Amino acid sequence: MPVAEQGHVSAAQEDGGRSSLDMGSLLLSAYELGDWINQSAEVADYLYWKSVVEANEEVKELQAQFAKAKELFEECQRFGRFHPNYHEAKDKVKLIEKQLAAVECVSKFKAAEQAVDDMLYEVSRLIAESVSDMIKVPGNERNLGGCGSGGSCGCGSGGCG
Repeated sequence: MPVAEQGHVSAAQEDGGRSSLDMGSLLLSAYELGDWINQSAEVADYLYWKSVVEANEEVKELQAQFAKAKELFEECQRFGRFHPNYHEAKDKVKLIEKQLAAVECVSKFKAAEQAVDDMLYEVSRLIAESVSDMIKVPGNERNLGGCGSGGSCGCGSGGCG
């Protein structure tokens, strides 16, 4: 991986000691790193499984069912657990989540998505630590909730395709 030239300091310093040439070199290296990440096996695997999930008719049907079940649950949730259909609606959402997770391409997609996330976290951590041990890097805690807990999937909330 190319590293910005160390010790290169131009005569004209700007912005608190950084020259525009140093910033340009840094940005160029960042774009190159991004290109390498995009060409990685992890990203290729992620994109492959994403396309498989998007083309899978069973997943599309389950996503439609999930969207309806989630809408019903959200309506019940407005009134809290005392709504007569609250538990039934919640159980329906969980059942469809399990059905989605059981589809092979969805589980492979989730694993590929996690691998990319882990790689990006490691890159961020290494960059931060190369600057200083005091730099904070956002945590990389695994999403244990699946659908309904926030994520990037097509159903709008949990990495299920």
